[in-house]
Amino acid sequence: MTAPPATVAVTVRDLAKRYGRRVVLDGVTLELGRGVTGLLGPNGAGKTTLLRCLATTLAPDGGEVRALGLDPADSGERVALRRRLGYLPQDPGFYPHFTVFELVEYVAILKELTDRVTRHREVRRVLGEVDLADRARTKVRRLSGGMRQRLALAQALLGDPELLILDEPTVGLDPEQRMRFRALASRLGESRTVLLSTHQTEDVAALCERVIVMKDGAAVFQGTPGDLGAVAAGRVWLSDRPPTEESLFWRTADGRYRTLGARPPAGDPADPGIEDGYLLLLGGSSEREAS
Repeated sequence: MTAPPATVAVTVRDLAKRYGRRVVLDGVTLELGRGVTGLLGPNGAGKTTLLRCLATTLAPDGGEVRALGLDPADSGERVALRRRLGYLPQDPGFYPHFTVFELVEYVAILKELTDRVTRHREVRRVLGEVDLADRARTKVRRLSGGMRQRLALAQALLGDPELLILDEPTVGLDPEQRMRFRALASRLGESRTVLLSTHQTEDVAALCERVIVMKDGAAVFQGTPGDLGAVAAGRVWLSDRPPTEESLFWRTADGRYRTLGARPPAGDPADPGIEDGYLLLLGGSSEREAS
């Protein structure tokens, strides 16, 4: 694993959260700096709960968060922090009878953009950022799922936030839209801190300078995408026949079998990738999966 980011914008220490008897966050400690950080983990790993705590919409049961030099546990500093962050939740709520412009303007008012001329300029700017400028007069109920996801992202970009927290931002986006999102996120990461959760390891490989892997409420890995791939060094193989031992493997497009785990008979070593390291961290090499 690599050293923490040189310029730290967010510090989390021993963060804990329970729902009844279920432990959702179990002493999470991490640091975030300028740039784009990807948050990986299976369903139920605690990713959304962590993001909600960082976005100040959920109070942790223990531990400490400092973001942009502010303590969200303090009510005054929490308000100040909210003015400087943008948050895309996993399930953003919409008013279906609003137009696209009206909805983003409504959120802009909530974000205290009181001057009408300035507010309208900002609404047009963020709609242009997510390629929805031509849909400004369209009712929200008429948007496709991908357009609604871009609309939610536009709301998060209002006010040019210093900290962006994005929960599954590429859900529902087609390949071209995902490419445009990557371009936008990478540009935003040049001057601010962006944390995004995703199930797409290819998004992490293409976009993120750093990656955090969560499992069972804990951060089990922090480092670069290259570091994550290196977790599987010496554990990835190609062979002409499927392995006989219990391993995770699949048949590739060229007809060979890619195995993660113990070397199969006549197996050739293969270069590990992010997905390989991720699966090993989750214990995937002990499971068998054929295609």
